[in-house]
Amino acid sequence: MSTVSQPSPFRIPNLPALRLRAGITQAVVDRILDSLPIRATYPDGTQRGGGDAQAPCLEILRPAALFERMGRNPKIGLGEAYMAGDWKAAEHTDLADLLTPFAQRLSTLVPKPLSRFRAVVDQRIPHRHRNTPTGARDNIQAHYDLSNDLFAGFLDPTMSYSSALFNGVPPFTGQSLEDAQSRKIEAVLDLADVTAGSRLLEIGTGWGALAIAAGRRGAHVTSVTLSNQQLDLARQRVAEAGLSDHVDLRLQDYRSVRGEYDGIVSVEMIEAVGEEFWPEYFATLDGLLAPGGKIAIQAILMEHDRMVATRHSFGWIQKYIFPGGLIPSMRAIEDTTAEHSRLQVVERHHFGRHYAETLRRWRDDFNGRWPETHALGFDETFRRMWEFYLAYCEAGFASGYLDVAQLRLARRTV
Repeated sequence: MSTVSQPSPFRIPNLPALRLRAGITQAVVDRILDSLPIRATYPDGTQRGGGDAQAPCLEILRPAALFERMGRNPKIGLGEAYMAGDWKAAEHTDLADLLTPFAQRLSTLVPKPLSRFRAVVDQRIPHRHRNTPTGARDNIQAHYDLSNDLFAGFLDPTMSYSSALFNGVPPFTGQSLEDAQSRKIEAVLDLADVTAGSRLLEIGTGWGALAIAAGRRGAHVTSVTLSNQQLDLARQRVAEAGLSDHVDLRLQDYRSVRGEYDGIVSVEMIEAVGEEFWPEYFATLDGLLAPGGKIAIQAILMEHDRMVATRHSFGWIQKYIFPGGLIPSMRAIEDTTAEHSRLQVVERHHFGRHYAETLRRWRDDFNGRWPETHALGFDETFRRMWEFYLAYCEAGFASGYLDVAQLRLARRTV
């Protein structure tokens, strides 16, 4: 396999205005560092940060490049600087542990007088990332069609790429990720009342684990995806499970599905729908649900005010990992279902700390299996990009900035 092409974070225009902005950015960042329980070191030995000797430590390796990137775009520059090697977690410091204090204070890090300039530095989301039927296909394939072997290198044997559900409360020491993923899948199927003979629609096939579990219950499963590579492997796994007669896998947009289903399930797919299309998404689910049917959705969530503040700006995750992605709030889901469908949330279970543990295990396995992944054609920039992505998300869930929940929806009775 040839080297995988990824966006390059390395070129920085050498402009006087950018250098001035970089100087201002360094002053702001130093002030932020001093307010956090971390340590930061510069190449000349200068130290910043409000942490003690045991606090997580950040090593700034190329300060000029780091602050020029952040001065150009604060939301994207920090991640690009990590990709380029401008900074790193110091030896004996875990990257997610280093990022967690930032995530805990994300809404208050920037001094209020400077927050008014958000509109000046924020980039708008590119028009090409709109989740139209064509755009959604391109956005999904940009991430999920990277390589099935890449994902198999760090996921558990179920190939589940969503939060596991562990037993009890943290820490989850001694519990296998595979068992926790199976527990999550069964909980989703239970929420949708899936039993033998159920007509089940799954939106977002993944690599087929949920469809296989539903088929084993005796359900008649229709599952749709926009990823060619996921579809190929999911079909192989369904056939190996002897369930091809029970499970129909399709390369199809949810908006073009027809029929009537006793249950509908969708695990961490709503994040790829886009705010513009939430009304159509829930109206489509409503139209496909049989009388008395149930819907189970697993969704990543964030607080409503944070979602509103960031929903139109282009961030590092959207640029490099999930084009077209937007995490909803619980309020946004409830408001959209109330206004554009007959559906309502009737049950919900939140388990954000379980996602932090899931991501930690994925990152450990990704790093541990890097030689095999590198052999697939992925380079060092890709490694740093995915390490940052997994640690960044882990910090979001560990800090409570992000959450995940399983939601049960049904039609309103009045």
